[in-house]
Amino acid sequence: GSGMIHPNMGTMLCFLTTDCAISSAMIKTALLETVNVSFNRISVDGDTSTNDSCVVLANGLAGNGEIREKGPDYEAFLAALRSLCVELAKKMASDGEGAKHLITCAVSGARDERSAETIAKSVISSTLTKAAIFGADANWGRVLCAMGYSGEDFDPDRVDVRFASAAGEIMVCEKGRGLDFDEAAAKKILTEHDVEILISMGQGEGSCTCWGCDITYDYIKINGDYRT
Repeated sequence: GSGMIHPNMGTMLCFLTTDCAISSAMIKTALLETVNVSFNRISVDGDTSTNDSCVVLANGLAGNGEIREKGPDYEAFLAALRSLCVELAKKMASDGEGAKHLITCAVSGARDERSAETIAKSVISSTLTKAAIFGADANWGRVLCAMGYSGEDFDPDRVDVRFASAAGEIMVCEKGRGLDFDEAAAKKILTEHDVEILISMGQGEGSCTCWGCDITYDYIKINGDYRT
């Protein structure tokens, strides 16, 4: 399992290769754009490490006209690179030490993307929220708590929170107030491996998705037994 993972980028050695013909300037631009919306949006345990690299190598064997500026070809390359890195980032979060659940937090309706990202990161990094997901507890209060200490200014009376998975979807908080929801249905939803926390802010057009995992007894055992 992966540990000491927290955006910045994390404990990671990532090597990507492509046959695309693309200039060094453009591939660097694409990588920086991609890292910020993939690896920098995950967290396993909130701890960063000194080992942190992401490298992309291109050999040009595809024979396409070299990409030297932004345009349709660059956007196609960027979309492919982003799709790959997001998938790898999700796999890293899902493979957290002792983890039983992949947690996806999708924030919409924030003032802007930066605000949405800060809030989503705060939620996936919250130890109490991670523990609630491990216990299949639809504890929306822990979600709002994490949003509150994120440092972002927002109106809690506009916030809606839903939990979702392959087993269905349930709203647990509307306009900042808890709802009388079906606890059995909520537990069934949160028992699935992939769990979503869907937050609507009601303040703007900003949105962002971040990924994390639950915290379990095994995480403590793995790191408690670890000896330097």
